[in-house]
Amino acid sequence: MRFCDNLKNIRKQKKISQEILAEKVGVSRQSVSKWECGEAYPTMDNIIKLCKIFNCKINNLVNDDLTDIDSLDDEIKMSVVKLKSEQQRKMKGLSKAIYIIARICKIFAIIGLVTVVISMITIGAIASNVKVEKNNTILIFDEKITFEKSNNEIEIMYNGKNELITKPEEILIFNKIIEYLENKSPYVYIGFIEVAFLVLLILLIIMIMILKRLENLFVNIHNGDTPFTKENIEHIKKMAFLMIAAIILPNICGAMAELIISEDLNIGFELIDVIYILFLFSMAYIFEYGYELQLDSKGKMYGEEK
Repeated sequence: MRFCDNLKNIRKQKKISQEILAEKVGVSRQSVSKWECGEAYPTMDNIIKLCKIFNCKINNLVNDDLTDIDSLDDEIKMSVVKLKSEQQRKMKGLSKAIYIIARICKIFAIIGLVTVVISMITIGAIASNVKVEKNNTILIFDEKITFEKSNNEIEIMYNGKNELITKPEEILIFNKIIEYLENKSPYVYIGFIEVAFLVLLILLIIMIMILKRLENLFVNIHNGDTPFTKENIEHIKKMAFLMIAAIILPNICGAMAELIISEDLNIGFELIDVIYILFLFSMAYIFEYGYELQLDSKGKMYGEEK
Protein backbone atom coordinates (compact mmCIF):
# COMPACT_ATOMS: atom_id res chain seq x y z
CA MET A 1 0.00 0.00 0.00
CA ARG A 2 1.35 3.46 -0.93
CA PHE A 3 2.02 6.33 1.47
CA CYS A 4 -0.88 8.38 0.15
CA ASP A 5 -3.34 5.52 0.80
CA ASN A 6 -1.90 4.88 4.26
CA LEU A 7 -2.19 8.56 5.20
CA LYS A 8 -5.78 8.81 3.99
CA ASN A 9 -6.86 5.59 5.74
CA ILE A 10 -5.20 6.43 9.05
CA ARG A 11 -6.56 10.00 9.02
CA LYS A 12 -10.10 8.71 8.46
CA GLN A 13 -9.69 6.04 11.16
CA LYS A 14 -8.63 8.75 13.60
CA LYS A 15 -11.57 10.94 12.40
CA ILE A 16 -9.34 13.94 11.72
CA SER A 17 -10.17 16.32 8.87
CA GLN A 18 -7.57 17.55 6.41
CA GLU A 19 -7.86 21.07 7.87
CA ILE A 20 -7.20 19.95 11.46
CA LEU A 21 -4.36 17.67 10.38
CA ALA A 22 -2.76 20.49 8.38
CA GLU A 23 -2.99 22.77 11.42
CA LYS A 24 -1.38 20.17 13.71
CA VAL A 25 1.48 19.52 11.27
CA GLY A 26 1.93 23.20 10.46
CA VAL A 27 1.23 23.09 6.71
CA SER A 28 -1.60 24.13 4.43
CA ARG A 29 -4.68 21.99 3.77
CA GLN A 30 -3.63 21.85 0.11
CA SER A 31 -0.34 20.17 1.14
CA VAL A 32 -2.23 17.45 3.00
CA SER A 33 -4.51 17.01 -0.02
CA LYS A 34 -1.51 16.61 -2.34
CA TRP A 35 0.02 14.03 0.03
CA GLU A 36 -3.18 11.98 -0.02
CA CYS A 37 -3.46 12.24 -3.81
CA GLY A 38 0.13 11.11 -4.31
CA GLU A 39 1.10 14.38 -5.97
CA ALA A 40 3.71 15.22 -3.31
CA TYR A 41 5.49 13.70 -0.31
CA PRO A 42 6.07 15.33 3.09
CA THR A 43 9.56 15.91 4.43
CA MET A 44 10.94 13.47 7.00
CA ASP A 45 10.27 16.00 9.78
CA ASN A 46 6.61 16.14 8.76
CA ILE A 47 6.40 12.33 8.57
CA ILE A 48 7.66 12.16 12.16
CA LYS A 49 5.04 14.76 13.16
CA LEU A 50 2.34 12.67 11.47
CA CYS A 51 3.49 9.58 13.38
CA LYS A 52 3.20 11.47 16.66
CA ILE A 53 -0.25 12.82 15.78
CA PHE A 54 -1.55 9.38 14.73
CA ASN A 55 0.42 7.57 17.46
CA CYS A 56 1.77 5.08 14.93
CA LYS A 57 5.13 3.78 13.71
CA ILE A 58 6.81 5.16 10.63
CA ASN A 59 6.48 1.87 8.73
CA ASN A 60 2.71 1.91 9.34
CA LEU A 61 2.55 5.30 7.66
CA VAL A 62 5.19 5.16 4.95
CA ASN A 63 4.68 1.59 3.78
CA ASP A 64 3.40 -1.68 5.21
CA ASP A 65 6.67 -3.59 4.81
CA LEU A 66 9.04 -0.92 3.47
CA THR A 67 9.88 -3.09 0.47
CA ASP A 68 8.50 -0.49 -1.99
CA ILE A 69 10.88 2.21 -0.76
CA ASP A 70 11.82 3.17 -4.34
CA SER A 71 8.38 4.81 -4.61
CA LEU A 72 9.47 7.46 -2.08
CA ASP A 73 11.50 10.57 -2.84
CA ASP A 74 15.26 10.57 -2.13
CA GLU A 75 15.07 12.45 1.20
CA ILE A 76 12.50 10.10 2.71
CA LYS A 77 14.20 7.03 1.22
CA MET A 78 17.57 7.86 2.83
CA SER A 79 15.92 8.68 6.16
CA VAL A 80 14.04 5.36 6.25
CA VAL A 81 17.19 3.40 5.36
CA LYS A 82 19.12 5.29 8.05
CA LEU A 83 16.49 4.46 10.68
CA LYS A 84 16.48 0.79 9.69
CA SER A 85 20.30 0.62 9.64
CA GLU A 86 20.47 2.13 13.13
CA GLN A 87 17.99 -0.42 14.45
CA GLN A 88 19.95 -3.25 12.87
CA ARG A 89 23.23 -1.91 14.28
CA LYS A 90 21.78 -1.89 17.81
CA MET A 91 20.40 -5.41 17.41
CA LYS A 92 23.69 -6.78 16.13
CA GLY A 93 25.62 -4.93 18.87
CA LEU A 94 23.38 -6.40 21.57
CA SER A 95 23.69 -9.88 20.06
CA LYS A 96 27.48 -9.60 20.03
CA ALA A 97 27.57 -8.46 23.67
CA ILE A 98 25.38 -11.39 24.76
CA TYR A 99 27.37 -14.06 22.94
CA ILE A 100 30.67 -12.64 24.33
CA ILE A 101 29.25 -12.71 27.88
CA ALA A 102 27.99 -16.28 27.31
CA ARG A 103 31.44 -17.30 26.05
CA ILE A 104 33.17 -15.79 29.11
CA CYS A 105 30.71 -17.48 31.48
CA LYS A 106 31.27 -20.77 29.68
CA ILE A 107 35.03 -20.46 30.25
CA PHE A 108 34.49 -19.83 33.98
CA ALA A 109 32.12 -22.81 34.14
CA ILE A 110 34.78 -25.03 32.51
CA ILE A 111 37.34 -23.81 35.08
CA GLY A 112 34.81 -24.64 37.82
CA LEU A 113 34.31 -28.09 36.28
CA VAL A 114 38.06 -28.81 36.37
CA THR A 115 38.20 -27.57 40.00
CA VAL A 116 35.37 -29.90 41.02
CA VAL A 117 37.04 -32.89 39.32
CA ILE A 118 40.32 -32.16 41.16
CA SER A 119 38.39 -31.78 44.43
CA MET A 120 36.66 -35.14 43.90
CA ILE A 121 40.04 -36.79 43.42
CA THR A 122 41.66 -35.21 46.49
CA ILE A 123 38.69 -35.07 48.90
CA GLY A 124 39.08 -38.70 49.92
CA ALA A 125 42.62 -38.20 51.17
CA ILE A 126 41.68 -35.00 52.99
CA ALA A 127 38.42 -36.23 54.54
CA SER A 128 39.99 -39.45 55.84
CA ASN A 129 42.45 -37.34 57.86
CA VAL A 130 39.77 -35.21 59.53
CA LYS A 131 38.96 -36.07 63.15
CA VAL A 132 36.90 -34.42 65.90
CA GLU A 133 38.37 -34.52 69.39
CA LYS A 134 36.45 -34.22 72.65
CA ASN A 135 37.58 -30.68 73.48
CA ASN A 136 35.76 -29.14 70.50
CA THR A 137 38.79 -29.49 68.29
CA ILE A 138 38.86 -30.56 64.67
CA LEU A 139 42.15 -32.09 63.59
CA ILE A 140 42.94 -31.88 59.86
CA PHE A 141 46.29 -33.58 59.31
CA ASP A 142 48.44 -31.59 61.79
CA GLU A 143 46.27 -28.45 61.78
CA LYS A 144 43.93 -27.82 64.72
CA ILE A 145 40.65 -25.92 64.42
CA THR A 146 38.72 -25.18 67.62
CA PHE A 147 35.12 -24.07 67.92
CA GLU A 148 32.76 -22.86 70.64
CA LYS A 149 28.99 -23.06 70.49
CA SER A 150 26.52 -20.60 71.98
CA ASN A 151 22.76 -20.17 71.56
CA ASN A 152 22.75 -18.36 68.22
CA GLU A 153 26.28 -18.65 66.87
CA ILE A 154 29.37 -20.77 66.51
CA GLU A 155 32.85 -19.26 66.83
CA ILE A 156 35.60 -20.99 64.87
CA MET A 157 39.27 -20.32 65.67
CA TYR A 158 42.23 -21.29 63.50
CA ASN A 159 45.68 -19.82 62.81
CA GLY A 160 44.97 -16.98 65.22
CA LYS A 161 41.80 -15.95 63.34
CA ASN A 162 38.20 -16.03 64.50
CA GLU A 163 35.15 -16.66 62.30
CA LEU A 164 31.51 -16.48 63.40
CA ILE A 165 28.69 -18.61 61.98
CA THR A 166 25.38 -16.90 62.71
CA LYS A 167 22.94 -18.02 60.02
CA PRO A 168 20.62 -20.82 61.23
CA GLU A 169 21.06 -22.92 58.08
CA GLU A 170 24.86 -22.66 58.30
CA ILE A 171 24.80 -23.59 62.00
CA LEU A 172 22.62 -26.62 61.15
CA ILE A 173 25.03 -27.75 58.44
CA PHE A 174 28.06 -27.26 60.73
CA ASN A 175 26.43 -29.28 63.53
CA LYS A 176 25.52 -32.08 61.12
CA ILE A 177 29.09 -32.20 59.82
CA ILE A 178 30.45 -32.44 63.38
CA GLU A 179 27.89 -35.14 64.21
CA TYR A 180 28.91 -37.18 61.16
CA LEU A 181 32.61 -36.77 61.94
CA GLU A 182 32.04 -37.94 65.53
CA ASN A 183 29.64 -40.84 64.94
CA LYS A 184 30.05 -42.08 61.37
CA SER A 185 32.73 -43.96 59.54
CA PRO A 186 34.94 -41.73 57.34
CA TYR A 187 33.72 -43.67 54.32
CA VAL A 188 30.13 -42.55 54.99
CA TYR A 189 30.78 -38.81 54.92
CA ILE A 190 33.39 -39.17 52.18
CA GLY A 191 30.71 -40.86 50.06
CA PHE A 192 28.23 -38.12 50.96
CA ILE A 193 30.71 -35.41 49.92
CA GLU A 194 31.56 -37.22 46.69
CA VAL A 195 27.86 -37.46 45.77
CA ALA A 196 27.46 -33.71 46.45
CA PHE A 197 30.45 -32.99 44.20
CA LEU A 198 29.01 -35.32 41.54
CA VAL A 199 25.73 -33.36 41.53
CA LEU A 200 27.70 -30.11 41.25
CA LEU A 201 29.72 -31.62 38.40
CA ILE A 202 26.54 -32.56 36.48
CA LEU A 203 25.08 -29.08 37.06
CA LEU A 204 28.25 -27.46 35.70
CA ILE A 205 28.12 -29.69 32.61
CA ILE A 206 24.47 -28.69 32.07
CA MET A 207 25.42 -25.03 32.56
CA ILE A 208 28.22 -25.31 29.98
CA MET A 209 25.76 -26.87 27.51
CA ILE A 210 23.22 -24.06 28.12
CA LEU A 211 25.87 -21.36 27.68
CA LYS A 212 27.12 -23.04 24.50
CA ARG A 213 23.59 -23.01 23.08
CA LEU A 214 23.13 -19.38 24.14
CA GLU A 215 26.42 -18.40 22.51
CA ASN A 216 25.52 -20.16 19.24
CA LEU A 217 22.05 -18.60 19.26
CA PHE A 218 23.32 -15.03 19.43
CA VAL A 219 26.21 -15.68 17.06
CA ASN A 220 23.58 -16.78 14.54
CA ILE A 221 21.43 -13.70 15.25
CA HIS A 222 24.47 -11.44 14.89
CA ASN A 223 25.72 -13.00 11.66
CA GLY A 224 22.43 -13.98 10.01
CA ASP A 225 19.80 -12.19 7.98
CA THR A 226 17.08 -13.22 10.40
CA PRO A 227 16.83 -14.71 13.92
CA PHE A 228 13.89 -16.88 12.88
CA THR A 229 15.68 -20.05 11.76
CA LYS A 230 15.15 -23.71 12.59
CA GLU A 231 18.61 -23.87 14.17
CA ASN A 232 17.83 -20.98 16.55
CA ILE A 233 14.48 -22.53 17.49
CA GLU A 234 16.31 -25.77 18.28
CA HIS A 235 18.83 -23.89 20.46
CA ILE A 236 16.05 -22.28 22.54
CA LYS A 237 14.14 -25.55 22.99
CA LYS A 238 17.30 -27.41 24.05
CA MET A 239 18.09 -24.63 26.55
CA ALA A 240 14.60 -25.01 28.01
CA PHE A 241 15.04 -28.78 28.47
CA LEU A 242 18.51 -28.31 29.97
CA MET A 243 17.17 -25.72 32.40
CA ILE A 244 14.46 -28.14 33.49
CA ALA A 245 17.21 -30.66 34.29
CA ALA A 246 19.25 -28.01 36.12
CA ILE A 247 16.23 -27.08 38.25
CA ILE A 248 14.95 -30.60 39.00
CA LEU A 249 18.29 -32.30 39.76
CA PRO A 250 19.22 -30.25 42.88
CA ASN A 251 15.68 -30.63 44.23
CA ILE A 252 15.77 -34.42 43.86
CA CYS A 253 19.22 -34.63 45.45
CA GLY A 254 18.18 -32.22 48.21
CA ALA A 255 15.12 -34.34 48.99
CA MET A 256 17.32 -37.43 49.23
CA ALA A 257 19.73 -35.57 51.54
CA GLU A 258 16.84 -34.55 53.79
CA LEU A 259 15.80 -38.22 54.11
CA ILE A 260 19.34 -39.30 54.94
CA ILE A 261 20.06 -36.65 57.60
CA SER A 262 16.42 -36.41 58.77
CA GLU A 263 16.43 -32.59 58.64
CA ASP A 264 14.48 -30.02 56.66
CA LEU A 265 16.98 -28.11 54.48
CA ASN A 266 14.29 -25.84 52.99
CA ILE A 267 14.89 -27.27 49.54
CA GLY A 268 11.93 -27.15 47.19
CA PHE A 269 10.61 -26.30 43.76
CA GLU A 270 9.87 -22.57 43.59
CA LEU A 271 7.40 -20.65 41.43
CA ILE A 272 10.23 -18.63 39.84
CA ASP A 273 11.67 -21.89 38.46
CA VAL A 274 8.39 -22.57 36.66
CA ILE A 275 8.44 -19.03 35.25
CA TYR A 276 11.95 -19.50 33.88
CA ILE A 277 10.92 -22.67 32.06
CA LEU A 278 7.68 -21.20 30.69
CA PHE A 279 9.55 -18.12 29.49
CA LEU A 280 12.06 -20.18 27.52
CA PHE A 281 9.39 -22.36 25.94
CA SER A 282 7.41 -19.22 25.07
CA MET A 283 10.48 -17.78 23.36
CA ALA A 284 10.88 -21.00 21.38
CA TYR A 285 7.30 -20.88 20.13
CA ILE A 286 7.56 -17.16 19.33
CA PHE A 287 10.64 -17.88 17.20
CA GLU A 288 8.83 -20.81 15.60
CA TYR A 289 5.87 -18.58 14.75
CA GLY A 290 8.23 -15.93 13.36
CA TYR A 291 9.89 -18.58 11.24
CA GLU A 292 6.53 -19.64 9.77
CA LEU A 293 5.58 -16.02 9.04
CA GLN A 294 8.93 -15.51 7.37
CA LEU A 295 8.35 -18.51 5.10
CA ASP A 296 5.06 -16.98 4.02
CA SER A 297 6.29 -13.44 3.51
CA LYS A 298 9.87 -14.23 2.46
CA GLY A 299 10.87 -11.31 4.67
CA LYS A 300 14.19 -10.70 6.35
CA MET A 301 15.07 -8.99 9.56
CA TYR A 302 18.38 -7.61 8.34
CA GLY A 303 19.56 -6.30 5.00
CA GLU A 304 16.16 -5.34 3.61
CA GLU A 305 17.47 -2.04 2.33
CA LYS A 306 19.94 -3.74 0.01
